[in-house]
Amino acid sequence: MTQRAAVSGPRTLIIGDLHLSPTRPDITQAFLRFLDNELDGADALYIVGDLFEAWIGDDDVTDFTQSIAEQLKRASAKLSIYFCHGNRDFLLGPRFAQRCGMSLLPEPEVLELYGKTTLILHGDSLCTEDREYQKFRRLRNRPWFRLLVLSLPLSLRRGLARRARARSKMHTQMKDARIMDVSPKAVDSLMERYGARRLIHGHTHRPAIHDLPQQRQRLVVGDWYSQDSVLVITPNDATLESRAL
Repeated sequence: MTQRAAVSGPRTLIIGDLHLSPTRPDITQAFLRFLDNELDGADALYIVGDLFEAWIGDDDVTDFTQSIAEQLKRASAKLSIYFCHGNRDFLLGPRFAQRCGMSLLPEPEVLELYGKTTLILHGDSLCTEDREYQKFRRLRNRPWFRLLVLSLPLSLRRGLARRARARSKMHTQMKDARIMDVSPKAVDSLMERYGARRLIHGHTHRPAIHDLPQQRQRLVVGDWYSQDSVLVITPNDATLESRAL
């Protein structure tokens, strides 16, 4: 992995949809190289969800998750790290976040990023045309549902996660790609509500910088299936950078 072109001055890094798992060591190695080589001088790192392919609870401690936590903790000595939940790791809790040295964010997170009101979120809430998924999402976000899932034995949760991933893959192949993208109406409504000039998300795996009316932007980070993908925000610009794994 070669070094990216050096960027002088303030910058914030945003990544998401890595889907880390022991079955994809190439992605894990790319992520660890990114933590080692790309953070120096940056103001902050935001992870916009789906850091892991699946997360069944902070009590599921494995050598793999522990190694990721240790590397993130080491990186947190360089800069602040923030995490917002994705649809694959919505059960990631404060215990694991603390082990990583990262802060959990609400959805959406509203911040003044270099003078621009900016919304940061995973993005699945904006896919309002996928009504079947939004029904599950509302259930998933209920505290009692999360408590119920986390009360199940680990072995059962692992089996449920495997079946859920298989169903998700099948349903994704069957669905119209259009309904799995964000709804322009949902984007506009959210930005209007918060008076935001920028909205940053992942989830769709369709990296792009969209210029919107009224000098607004929607910035989408890419997945890490075949390349890394980093959104770099500076006071004057926003760029998407990627490189094959």
